[in-house]
Amino acid sequence: MSAPMRLVLVRHGETVGHSSIRYYGRTDVALSDLGRRQMRLAREWLAARDGASGFAPVFTSPLVRATEAARIIAGRDAATIAIEEFAEVDFGLFEGLTAEEIAARYPEEFRLWNVNRLAPDFVYPEGESRAAFVARVARGTARMLVSWQDAHAGGSAGSNALVVAHRGVIRAVVRQLTGVFEPHIDLGSIHILEQEPGGADLRFARWRPVALDLTEHLAGRGGTVD
Repeated sequence: MSAPMRLVLVRHGETVGHSSIRYYGRTDVALSDLGRRQMRLAREWLAARDGASGFAPVFTSPLVRATEAARIIAGRDAATIAIEEFAEVDFGLFEGLTAEEIAARYPEEFRLWNVNRLAPDFVYPEGESRAAFVARVARGTARMLVSWQDAHAGGSAGSNALVVAHRGVIRAVVRQLTGVFEPHIDLGSIHILEQEPGGADLRFARWRPVALDLTEHLAGRGGTVD
């Protein structure tokens, strides 16, 4: 019996400017030293896990914090495929600000955001709507699966694919493929989906979550944020 197809999703690590506290969406910030360390720890954990190493293909958001993270995990020479639709949501006026800064500068917008944070019709002020973002990621997911299916059929892809992206993107992909709503998606976290039996075509596969929001690889080894 052939190995099940697995999709491993990793959220990039901490960034310059501290993505742990700031809302960087489309702003193209680089990984910090801590973020690189978190990605090395993710690589070590995945390499030690049977059946979750040797990624081909490797998909990423086009933003540098994701592309660099993908190369740390998959190897500097790994061929990566940037999915433009996997860029994080455009936070508009909230870009680069902490929650406290948003509340101070845009109190009414902050109030509405907290009331409607995950509502489909919510629009970030001068940014992207929730519905447009989810639809965009869905298009990217479909394109990713077609690419993986074609490469696998041609013998150039294996049974483990990697996606390195952002919190909102991973949440949307997991929900689209499994129906599970995953609210956390910590920096450096690992999420593993497995194809359910019953079909060889990845474009129409059903997926089940094997693990969500794994962070054990970050604990106690300099990979967590104080």
